[in-house]
Amino acid sequence: MFVSIAVDPGGESRAKELAELLIQYGFDKVQRGLWESTAISPETLNRLKRDLDRSTDAFDRIRIFQFPVDGTLVLSTLKEKKWRRLVAKGGETTASKPAPAVQTAPVRRPTRPVRR
Repeated sequence: MFVSIAVDPGGESRAKELAELLIQYGFDKVQRGLWESTAISPETLNRLKRDLDRSTDAFDRIRIFQFPVDGTLVLSTLKEKKWRRLVAKGGETTASKPAPAVQTAPVRRPTRPVRR
């Protein structure tokens, strides 16, 4: 499963603590505050969420993007010490649908002659 974690810590010391925790779980730093892993199991991710919950306070924000989870994208958010979960169900995307036919208005000629 692919997991990406966006970390917005409340302070510098917390940022270092969370970075060390994510490194322990095998995450690679991609950008400042963004970590990714392609080899994490759902059980390990649940342990990581518990550890993140213990290591954060109300000023820290964390977003965890998981794909695929039963063919869907799952976004878990920790904000003000509360976890929220959003599941993006699959469906037709705009790229897979044919574009609707566009009707253009007929070109009208000017009613008076154009002077040159």
